[in-house]
Amino acid sequence: MALSFNNAAGGAKKGGITSFQYRDGDNEVRLVGDVLARYVYWLEGKNGKNIPFECLSFDRNEERFNNKEKDWVREYYPDLKCGWSYAMQCIDNGEVKVINLKKKLFEAILTAAEDLGDPTDPVNGWDVKFKRVKTGPLPYNVEYQLQVLKCKSRPLSDDEMALVAELKSMDDVMPRPTPDAQKALLDEIREESISEIDESLEDEFNVG
Repeated sequence: MALSFNNAAGGAKKGGITSFQYRDGDNEVRLVGDVLARYVYWLEGKNGKNIPFECLSFDRNEERFNNKEKDWVREYYPDLKCGWSYAMQCIDNGEVKVINLKKKLFEAILTAAEDLGDPTDPVNGWDVKFKRVKTGPLPYNVEYQLQVLKCKSRPLSDDEMALVAELKSMDDVMPRPTPDAQKALLDEIREESISEIDESLEDEFNVG
């Protein structure tokens, strides 16, 4: 089960929903719904694209590693490390999108929420306004700066309320794979029997 915003500690298949694309400079979204807490591994597919595999050793509900389920990635790639990959939904330009949260930005939002309240509240919530700033020449040389003074409380509009009324849980948007399903895909990749991997996977789980 995914978590309400206030229960997320912060510490991951789209079902037809577009992914939010971080833009250089100013960004503004309204976070809605629940938070999907998870960790993922990145494996290189036959076509060179990185493929995300959810770490089944991490419990979405408890937000901790409990090793209750068989994690075949650990079995096949014992030296591979998983990384933080939380996600939720947002309203961006009048459309509901999946936003793959940046860890430091999410931590800043959690801190701001101590004073501003739950940003996902439809009446008393607030728009998340932040900057994406390049800090160097490499793709990962970026910084996300929450503009707290610009994050003002406002109720959702009628159109936005209608979007929220149709909202799915993140558990439905990004279902947790079973160990058997994970193993089957890993076996296919290892045997190089896949001629083409869905490239949209890389965009869905872009983290940093």
